[in-house]
Amino acid sequence: MTENLLKIGITQGDPNGIGWEVILKTISNPLLTELCTPIIYGSEAAMNHYRKLLSEVETCEVVKVKSAAEAREGRVNLVECGSVERIEVGKPTAEAGRAAVEALQKATQELKKGALDAMVTAPIDKEMAQSETFKYTGHTEFMAAHLEGEPMMIMCSEKLRVGLVTKHLPIAEIPRHITREKILADLRTLKKSLKEDFGMVEPRIAVLALNPHAGDGGLLGTEEQEIIHPAINEAYEEGILAFGPFAADGLFASGSYTKYDGVLAMYHDQGLAPFKTLSPDGVNFTAGLSEVRTSPDHGTAFDIAGKGIADEQSMRNALYAAIDIVRNRRAYREWSANPLPKAERERTRRDQARDAERGELPKSERPA
Repeated sequence: MTENLLKIGITQGDPNGIGWEVILKTISNPLLTELCTPIIYGSEAAMNHYRKLLSEVETCEVVKVKSAAEAREGRVNLVECGSVERIEVGKPTAEAGRAAVEALQKATQELKKGALDAMVTAPIDKEMAQSETFKYTGHTEFMAAHLEGEPMMIMCSEKLRVGLVTKHLPIAEIPRHITREKILADLRTLKKSLKEDFGMVEPRIAVLALNPHAGDGGLLGTEEQEIIHPAINEAYEEGILAFGPFAADGLFASGSYTKYDGVLAMYHDQGLAPFKTLSPDGVNFTAGLSEVRTSPDHGTAFDIAGKGIADEQSMRNALYAAIDIVRNRRAYREWSANPLPKAERERTRRDQARDAERGELPKSERPA
């Protein structure tokens, strides 16, 4: 693989939703293949069905290949998988759920063996995807089971990055999953991701409270005093610049979130509701894993599927984010590896340049 032209896998998602529409609109830009080598995992029949519905993408050429290893640079590639006998646009069906999972599994296999640099997933219907071989509440949980590391869902855009302590859980179960150890571990993961994946030098993190008004001194709950605040103090002692806990409404409504590089939310809607309001074309990134996976921040949108009105900007941003994160990770590994020898080399170069300016011989050529 070349450093400048990464292989990015794209899964079709649920073929009855808007996945193929936003994928086709994204790949219709001929400049895309100058940024990466896109490899779509999905059904050719489903792709052609939506091409006929979208006049602006009918001429977009896609090359069929058997695997990522055969992908052609400068072209959009398709690995045939996740076939469906019937496209039922806008309807959740078990067949479409199976097709979505098959495409996801095939792409994940190639990602794990290093044939892909990153993966972008179109949305699936979580209920229809359930089967004996797929018992996960979402992409994040599936990726966690198949890749190394502990996953963290981070919603990201140019203006905001929000990590979640708990993800796809019923509201009633959230409090018992909020522990000092979990918050501390997530702060470590979030800091690491902000540095390595997003290029932040020393990130500042705002931590949200669980209860309204940050518990009002214990009147509305004690989690802030007994769990969240102690976790923040311990993180700070480790060198993590964590602050809070802040009431979510106040932090976002006042614009104070802009003072921080990342926000750690306690549960799904606490973080995602303000994020999607402030960044409607944001990206879902699964941080903390050995490989890079991103997705648009919307669902299958069955209600508008097949109408040609689905906005592809979030899918496009997910593709760009995958490219940026891979490059940031590689750059971080390069400059953080063996820092002392690298510093010594730089010092030697400076000495040689200084000697040349003075007209002096290099030290190795000077007489004893």
